[in-house]
Amino acid sequence: MTTYILPDFFSKCPYQLRVNPLTEIVAQNTQRWVLNIVDYDDKKRKLFLNTKGGVLAGHTYPDADAFHLQVIADFTEWLFCFDDYSDECTGEEARLLADSVIQSFRDPSATCQNDVPVCQMARDITRRIPQTAGPRCLRRFLDTVDSYVRSVVREAAYRDDRSTPDVESYIALRRETSAVRPSFALIEFSAGVDLPDEVIAHPLIRSMEMAINDWTSWTNDIFSYNKEQAVGSTHNLVAAIMYERGVDIQTAINQAGDLCLECVVSFEQCRQALPSWGADVDREVQLYVQGLQDWVAGSLNWSFDVASMRYFGRNGEEMKKSRVVRLLPRIYDPAELSYSVDL
Repeated sequence: MTTYILPDFFSKCPYQLRVNPLTEIVAQNTQRWVLNIVDYDDKKRKLFLNTKGGVLAGHTYPDADAFHLQVIADFTEWLFCFDDYSDECTGEEARLLADSVIQSFRDPSATCQNDVPVCQMARDITRRIPQTAGPRCLRRFLDTVDSYVRSVVREAAYRDDRSTPDVESYIALRRETSAVRPSFALIEFSAGVDLPDEVIAHPLIRSMEMAINDWTSWTNDIFSYNKEQAVGSTHNLVAAIMYERGVDIQTAINQAGDLCLECVVSFEQCRQALPSWGADVDREVQLYVQGLQDWVAGSLNWSFDVASMRYFGRNGEEMKKSRVVRLLPRIYDPAELSYSVDL
């Protein structure tokens, strides 16, 4: 098989894209912020400039003001930087890095022993979030960042073993390695709300979060599969389905696509069944639910945005129409690709 066809997500997505009008200037600020901290060589600088995490922030937080969108854009770009940095780590190196990163987020006044650029960036971000975040929102952000960073250590162990997880194990790990859960806490941060713990812990809210996390993670897996298989990465839903079920690429893509669409159905079913917590809390819940919804169209369109070039190079608009992907040959250095690889 030399080509495969992507699922037709655009015709089946029930939500309209809303882009923050501050996206361009905030994304430029974020790139300058990173480049002031990280000393990239030419190859890695090119990969970084093609990522445009600030554009993703603008696609997924359309109502954020300048201060909040800048913090979110910087954190989003930090996620890509941390992902790229940790990809080069062994399991033990990833564990040591995780300890330093978590310390940097938890105590921005202290300098950690392994003070690499991603730690410096983490301290800068976590100094700004408490300026407006409520105590529960801040705790949720830090706790979910901890979980994300620890999950990257487990992913590195899979990499060391050169193993492909089964689908169930992969899904459980992917819900953490996607880093979407910290981004949900930033919905509260952006909207200026601090939801009660009992609201966030409600089974329907949890199910809605899981649905949007899975949608974002699994569509990302489908779009990035070509690049990942080219460099031998197996931390991908498509690869896990192929491995466990013994199916070809197209069948695995189709099955993964069906799972993604089921997420949107589940999200809407939960929305319709939400209880009331009183008028004031209900208004805040609606802001949170809208923020979750914004991730569906926002992440989808960002993946094809010709400005991002992360998955399809300069062919994003063409790929929206044809959906035909030509399989890349196996390579061993991600920098040999003309655009970035999401590992």
